[in-house]
Amino acid sequence: MNRSVKESFATPVRDTAPDRRPGPPGPAALAAKVRTMAPSMTRSMQRVAEAVAGDPAGCAQLTVTGLAERTGTSEATVVRTSRLLGYPGYRDLRLALAGLAAQQASGAAPSVTADIAVDDPIEDVIAKLAHDERQTLADTAAGLDPAQVEAVVNALAGARRIDVYGVGASALVAQDLVQKLLRIGLVAHAHADPHLAVTTAVQLRSGDVALAITHSGRTVDVIEPLRVAFDHGATTVAITGRPDGEIAQYADHVLTTSTARESELRPAAMSSRTSQLLVVDCLFIGVAQRTYETAAPALSASYEALAHRHSPRQR
Repeated sequence: MNRSVKESFATPVRDTAPDRRPGPPGPAALAAKVRTMAPSMTRSMQRVAEAVAGDPAGCAQLTVTGLAERTGTSEATVVRTSRLLGYPGYRDLRLALAGLAAQQASGAAPSVTADIAVDDPIEDVIAKLAHDERQTLADTAAGLDPAQVEAVVNALAGARRIDVYGVGASALVAQDLVQKLLRIGLVAHAHADPHLAVTTAVQLRSGDVALAITHSGRTVDVIEPLRVAFDHGATTVAITGRPDGEIAQYADHVLTTSTARESELRPAAMSSRTSQLLVVDCLFIGVAQRTYETAAPALSASYEALAHRHSPRQR
């Protein structure tokens, strides 16, 4: 296969548990959803999204034709925007807008996440966040293709060198994976600096692995080094919440994470980290299994080397 052309932009994900997929975002999450998705929208779709977020009460009264006329777009654009925001159709979006308008009119405490209000006691905050984290992990596990995970594990286990790219919150996940791989004796590097990432990607060849982590699938600072690694023959992997994103063009393997619900104080870049950490933990354990004869002694040696730092200091 010619590596300069990909036949598809994403690896199909097996639908193992359709009943566990996240439903449409609730009314309180709509404005945050618009902020998160707006950069990936066309200008006409942005006008629709900004209108519904800015005036939910007014837009809830409009038909699809009325909203198209108000925003200077088309009915098809309104429907596409509704779907991109997570609603099956415009009718579902109107229901969310009506709910948001009613919430605003009632004077109820504003939400800081889709389910958590400003005046919620801390015990409720803990319980609600724990529930969301569990659901995110369950959704990610249900959506992962075991064959793709196994293929990535095999590539990592036999790699001469592993480079991992991520920026922002994804950089923390990249560093977590690299630290784990280093402790079992693999040669791995995490690159958050985009310039350094590209210059090192030039050195990758067949037998090396480049792994990019990006929730949006559109992060240029992550896409560019993965493209360079792809062009130089390395095995490339993308961990992303958008398997249809640009990143998939340059990925031999795509591992899909759950698209967690966003909010003003808990945007996708933060909440997606939970699902990303699950994926990298699966990869690490898989690699440790494949390389157990060398991984186990290496991990034991690293524990021993650090043991004195965890013991009470002798006086």
